[in-house]
Amino acid sequence: MTEREELMAVAAARRLTNDTVCFVGIGLPSTAANLARRTHAPDCVLIYESGTIGAKPTELPLSIGDGELAETADSVVSVPEMFAYWLQGNRIDVGFLGAAQIDRHGNLNSTVIGRYDTPKVRLPGGGGAPEIATNCRDVFVMLKQSPRAFVEKLDFTTSVGDHVRVVVTDHGILEPRNGELALTHVHPGTTVEEARAATGWALEVADDVHETTPASDEELRALRSLRTKGET
Repeated sequence: MTEREELMAVAAARRLTNDTVCFVGIGLPSTAANLARRTHAPDCVLIYESGTIGAKPTELPLSIGDGELAETADSVVSVPEMFAYWLQGNRIDVGFLGAAQIDRHGNLNSTVIGRYDTPKVRLPGGGGAPEIATNCRDVFVMLKQSPRAFVEKLDFTTSVGDHVRVVVTDHGILEPRNGELALTHVHPGTTVEEARAATGWALEVADDVHETTPASDEELRALRSLRTKGET
């Protein structure tokens, strides 16, 4: 994991609390959520899409089907129950999402690059993302920032951005301001100009833009102790 990826995980983890019920994805979202659980939010409830509620993995899972998620969970429910009762019942506070593209309003594309009927790239698709985007109280997006990913117009709208509260990138943090995403923090070693250059639209910058607080020694120790399953 690069230094910028570490700071992305730390910045996202800081926004979770002991009272958060969090719908977690694999990769950086899982890293961030488990980092929060290892540091300031030990009672944060992690829910994975496979139906595990209150999972407490000792190692970061490679997939939502990892057996340890079920073994350490408080409860395991079926996927239809997860979506119909837990997600659509507004019982989840934060949902993490990623995507291939995001626009200035937080709308996401994980379906195709290019035209839908003749795509340049066929992506994995929405999966549960559209339901997560509309039914979680807050949506956190984690996505590396580049003009190819942060686009003026999506090639396809997979998930709407109405509930996107924060976008954590390798350059900084974007949050909604007056209906569109604005840069509110830049990470150490990054400038506002670099963040703007990595964005495919004219990125708004908050009047009170801050520098992200660097990761503490405690956060780095906890983060670097998180091993991915199968890692040697």
